[in-house]
Amino acid sequence: MVAEAVPSEVPASDPYAGDPVFELHRGGKIEVTSSIQVRDADDLSMAYTPGVARVCTAIHQDPSLVRTYTWKSNVVAVVTDGTAVLGLGDIGPAAALPVMEGKALLFKEFGGVDSVPIALDCTDVDEFVDTVARMAPTFGGINLEDISAPRCFEIERRLKERLDIPVFHDDQHGTAVVVLAALRNALRVTDKSISDIRVVISGAGAAGVACARILLQAGVGDLAVVDSKGVLHEDRADLSPVKLSLARDTNTAQLSGRLVDALDGADVFLGVSGGTVPEEAIARMAPGAMIFALANPNPEVHPDLAHRYAAVVATGRSDFPNQINNVLAFPGIFRGAFDANASRITEGMKLAAAEALAGLIADDELRPDYIIPSPFDERVAPAVAAAVAAAAHQDGVARS
Repeated sequence: MVAEAVPSEVPASDPYAGDPVFELHRGGKIEVTSSIQVRDADDLSMAYTPGVARVCTAIHQDPSLVRTYTWKSNVVAVVTDGTAVLGLGDIGPAAALPVMEGKALLFKEFGGVDSVPIALDCTDVDEFVDTVARMAPTFGGINLEDISAPRCFEIERRLKERLDIPVFHDDQHGTAVVVLAALRNALRVTDKSISDIRVVISGAGAAGVACARILLQAGVGDLAVVDSKGVLHEDRADLSPVKLSLARDTNTAQLSGRLVDALDGADVFLGVSGGTVPEEAIARMAPGAMIFALANPNPEVHPDLAHRYAAVVATGRSDFPNQINNVLAFPGIFRGAFDANASRITEGMKLAAAEALAGLIADDELRPDYIIPSPFDERVAPAVAAAVAAAAHQDGVARS
């Protein structure tokens, strides 16, 4: 017999009572449900003691059986420390929990992947890595979320080295996959080649760095990254190790100066930093320009302004066409990684995800206001998952 959930009571002093957003979140957005029924003593004896001891013994003798006889093969830990939550910044682990619940909800709804939201009360890199590594036996994958840069880079790197399950920082790689998919289709619209374009990225945080890396791997010919102090180049003495490495691999045109300088003649503007780009800078971009202004809720370039100068415009908002939404990527990526029993998520798997996502829009459907599928397109997660699983086998990280 399964106990029914008890509805959360509304405190008499609740100032948010009646607000539909808060009512949707009341009591949380996810729950744990049983995958079997316990109807009698026989069911109980198999689901728990004494029957469960046989399963434990079998797993002890052959640890690989944990994927078959527990939930491990289909469950992700969604882990944050609350230091970089959406556009809210460092609001702490408790305030970050609604976002982690939302992420878990999206994993299930869009990818059929179970997940557990985990908000850690620690910001020290060593403590964070040790904590996640110690709880990793419970999970088939780790999704890092809303962790501030540059700590997020070190945390992801060390966890990937330490664990034999997929570790994925969605703020970085989910964004990058969807951006690349959208760019590929924007290039189809504008009849430009990826090797011939010049891209300017505003923002050298988690998303900016990951987008730069995946665009370089995809064959972008020239790319410059700009932070709050200007274009990244090797002669700057104020760069972190991550930014210095990026400076060495980008900016083949050897640009310097500010964002407005870098945009002169650029084919693509990718904003992942916030702020506002002046109209005169956008006006100096190349003909047939592409503007991806992804800051939320206020894009770096408002779409109404962007359309005066750009052939294709995308944002991070759902109320404008061409929304760059991570939900197009991460559920299918983990679904595919789990289907292949992958030990990690490779660059090839991310590139394959972007290709699959872009390929969902046929030539006769493609237009400037439709370069990326909707999150509610039921083809998305299966297509991404299949491509990711195939790439896992090709890259030699699949174990089944």
